[in-house]
Amino acid sequence: MPETHPFDDAIALHWQFESGHRGETSPAYANMVGPFGGITAAQTLNAVLQHPQCQGEPVALTVNFCAAVADGAFHIIARPVRTNRSTQHWIVETIQNGECVIAATVFTALRRDTWHAPEHAKPEVPSPADVPLRGGRPRVEWINRYEMRFIEGAIPAHWDGSGATASLSRLWMRDQPARGLDYPALAAMADVFFPRIWRRRATLVPVGTVSLTVYFHADRDLLVTTGTGYVLGQAQAQAFRKGYFDQTAQLWNEAGDLLATSHQVVYFRE
Repeated sequence: MPETHPFDDAIALHWQFESGHRGETSPAYANMVGPFGGITAAQTLNAVLQHPQCQGEPVALTVNFCAAVADGAFHIIARPVRTNRSTQHWIVETIQNGECVIAATVFTALRRDTWHAPEHAKPEVPSPADVPLRGGRPRVEWINRYEMRFIEGAIPAHWDGSGATASLSRLWMRDQPARGLDYPALAAMADVFFPRIWRRRATLVPVGTVSLTVYFHADRDLLVTTGTGYVLGQAQAQAFRKGYFDQTAQLWNEAGDLLATSHQVVYFRE
């Protein structure tokens, strides 16, 4: 019997009826403190997708990190607060040791065929085969779960305060080992980018995401078409001020389809 993918193991949840879903953090996606935020976002979304009352496909996910998620077990309580003919609104809470550590919202909808047009075009970049793999030994385990090929804006090689004039990063990425793309995986990829302040300052200041929102532009058919192919990710900050900065990101497949966009607010400390 084939082994399950590390990502599927990490987002696996056990439905417990009245008490919601039970899950556990995964050492495979460990960060400096607790789990990688992207895997937490994927677990949060998966709690809705696995819920027996879920209708439609995810359109928007917002994850508020109320406190650090500790290694170990947790409970996720997902409840639909409004269901219409084609849309559904969810509130999701992750509980650890009797306290809320994640407060999230999810919006799902029954998508229908309409007029559509691209606005944010995929930038002209080399193909994945022409971009070398990320080198060096990663500081945290979760980075080993992704194949990353940086086109520009890789994590600083030297933490010497030299920094860069812009925080833009572009890279090709996919799960390692390769895995067919779905909504939880796409949610996790929206958080793959290292904090933009590290790019600007080349100084390893403490940081932590406070709120992450992902907008899904792809339907399930487009995700199936993308399959195990590479995803082009682009991220850049808008402003750094008084202990917080934001960063936006876009994710395209190799064909140039915009799969998702994201925005997050990050706390930093001197």
